[in-house]
Amino acid sequence: MKILVRWLLLAAALLLVAYLYPGVAITSFGSAMIAAFVIGVFNTLLRPILVLLTLPVTLLTLGLFLFVINALMFWAAAQVLDGFAVNGFVAALIGSLIYSLIGMVIDVAMERLFSRPSAA
Repeated sequence: MKILVRWLLLAAALLLVAYLYPGVAITSFGSAMIAAFVIGVFNTLLRPILVLLTLPVTLLTLGLFLFVINALMFWAAAQVLDGFAVNGFVAALIGSLIYSLIGMVIDVAMERLFSRPSAA
């Protein structure tokens, strides 16, 4: 149940990103759901490999290169899907930053919503 709610909220977050920033476009909620799923898969499978391969650059930039990796994941999802478009790398960077911030808020809210009270 928690995964389904999180997925729906992240899809809504993508619609909010498209509303807030004109460089990102999503045609429907269905497209947003598919895009949220694909972004999640890319972040699960590809992101760790990219982080490992770019570790020297990431260390040299004190971690700022991770923003570039996030933008690449966001942009790659837009390239693979119909109904989800990003207008260039800068739009992917800004869109991924907004999406990440909303995602953090969702994660905190989900943790508080689904946390179990302690028995003690």
